[in-house]
Amino acid sequence: MLSSIAMVLTLSAISVIFFLCSPTVAILLGRLTLPSPLVGPESIEFDRNEGGPYVGVSDGRILKFGAPNEGFKEYAFTSPNRNKTICDGLADFSEVQARCGRPLGLRFNHVTDELYVADAYSGLIKIGPNGGAPTQLFNGIQPQQGNDNTTIQFLDGLDIDINTGIVYFTQASANYRFKDIQTLESSRDQSGTLFSLDPRTNETRVLMRGLAWASGVAVSRDGSFVLVSEYLANRIQRFWVRGPRANSSELFVQLTVRPNNIRINPRGEFWVAVNGVLGPNPPPRPAILPGALRISENGIVLQIVPLVRELGDEEISEVHEHNRVLYAGSLHASYLPISTPF
Repeated sequence: MLSSIAMVLTLSAISVIFFLCSPTVAILLGRLTLPSPLVGPESIEFDRNEGGPYVGVSDGRILKFGAPNEGFKEYAFTSPNRNKTICDGLADFSEVQARCGRPLGLRFNHVTDELYVADAYSGLIKIGPNGGAPTQLFNGIQPQQGNDNTTIQFLDGLDIDINTGIVYFTQASANYRFKDIQTLESSRDQSGTLFSLDPRTNETRVLMRGLAWASGVAVSRDGSFVLVSEYLANRIQRFWVRGPRANSSELFVQLTVRPNNIRINPRGEFWVAVNGVLGPNPPPRPAILPGALRISENGIVLQIVPLVRELGDEEISEVHEHNRVLYAGSLHASYLPISTPF
């Protein structure tokens, strides 16, 4: 009988073959355009009444899409020191963005109707049911090696266990900030971290260290494990929360593309946003950029959806399935494409 690790590796090999041979073409339904000059709807969320989508954008605000004739309107912001005069309309990678905030991962707790946000600069925050100002829960600050007077952070992905309310979130890197993302992308950094926060006790735990750009995170349907993607390592790892392997981790799937955010769908499967091979030694085949993988709880790729038509040459950050359609997030696009792969 194959060992657990060998089985995962076998499934990974099958996944790669499936990825190369069986793409599904998505049908573009439309685009939801952000107010100019805002960009970067990196993560997508809906509230418990199916309102939305909600997106975080480049000037530190959370926007909510209303009626088609209304478009996106301000719902909340993520920096406690945000100045509207300075920040409104800000583009990404600005020097003042640390003051304005940069929301990345978004998830609602559908029991409390609070919106949790992993902000690249402001840390883990939550927004009350009526939007508005943030409450900071965790600032993610770690001292930079060799300089105790400098602190840096870069929170990225986030998910919530619907059964317990525990929040799982990632710090992409302890050595680079969000404004240095292009440098991080070409590095061999392995300083990412997976955390958990229990809102009932305010206890924060470090679950995994040494991750190569810890980007996306997703909780399984039964809450027994958490997936975390390593963007620079082309892989997804599984951390066991409960059961006989609790507090241990293993390889979930090895890919030939770079995985970003992970979202669970209503059937307990995972949508992974992926971008083409960007490493120094890519295989001798065209890069698949951008796209989405639908993966089973056992690490088998069930469906591949190229999203070049939807996003062009923009890198994809997240794929959110809602009412059988896909919403595709991006760190640089000025719109949110909607398509169906079914």
